[in-house]
Amino acid sequence: MQELMKADKNTAIPMQSKKGYSKLKTNLKYIRENYFLYLLIAPALILTIVFKYVPMYGAIIAFKDFSTIKGILGSEWVGFANFTKFLSSPNFGTIFMSTLKLSFYGLILGFPVPIILALMLNQVRRAAIKKNIQLVLYAPNFISVVVIVGMLFIFLSPTGPINQIVTLLTGEPVSFLSDPDYFRTIYILSGIWQAAGWSSIIYVAALANVDPELHNAATIDGANILQRIIHIDLPTLKPLMAVTFILAAGGIMAIGFEKAYLMQTAMNLPTSEIIPTYVYKVGLQAGDYAYSAAVGLFNSVINVVMLIVVNYIVKKLNEGEGLY
Repeated sequence: MQELMKADKNTAIPMQSKKGYSKLKTNLKYIRENYFLYLLIAPALILTIVFKYVPMYGAIIAFKDFSTIKGILGSEWVGFANFTKFLSSPNFGTIFMSTLKLSFYGLILGFPVPIILALMLNQVRRAAIKKNIQLVLYAPNFISVVVIVGMLFIFLSPTGPINQIVTLLTGEPVSFLSDPDYFRTIYILSGIWQAAGWSSIIYVAALANVDPELHNAATIDGANILQRIIHIDLPTLKPLMAVTFILAAGGIMAIGFEKAYLMQTAMNLPTSEIIPTYVYKVGLQAGDYAYSAAVGLFNSVINVVMLIVVNYIVKKLNEGEGLY
């Protein structure tokens, strides 16, 4: 019996290697027969490697006492000293929580808006009216961030139109842009106004593939608009919603510094100072490249962890359907 088991073990290895060789041979044959498909994807792959993966080499400076004279390889290796410096700094708690709150509130409040807009647009049957509405909704996406912030300063200034209404109602203006309590609200609402219409395009396209016969049958059965949305439209959007939510949650800490930096004033720093603006000030303005690289790398690690965790949770709640 033992001799038979040994014989089985000896024959199992060659069988596995034969299967692996056969699979490799099949893959190579497929590549040869469809080489033009790989030629089509080659430029995108090369650009991704050159501009996304090659620059990762520069992340080494986060673990070094970087000197522009010595270069990356010549600089002294300090390990996690830069990370320890950031985590033990007195500003860490404030900056980290400000970034997390701004991202979390923006995700929770901003994620449903494009879906609601797409569901509403799907109910508009006249093509001309629908196109005009879409034009109005998509237009803010093409406005520069600098222009958006300039508009905010004009409308929310002490003498602006909004404060004129506030003065009529309360008797005194409100310092919207200098009060830390208003920063997150202004930042998030203006961001939703700018991006919600454009973000709804993907949901509008998904709803366009819904078979009209389903709605007709539901209408004949007595279903109203809300019931048709709940039982027909939302199940269609469910897989897409799961993927977009995972991607959005995975980039929860990846806030662009431009808008927050432009909206910053000396008075609202307690809530407007976030990790990207801190990296910009420490890295480019103060010239501490190694420390700023460590802070940025810490931020990226948080995003990766969030991506994995949210994908796991969504797969559990969504019957195994996730990003990967």
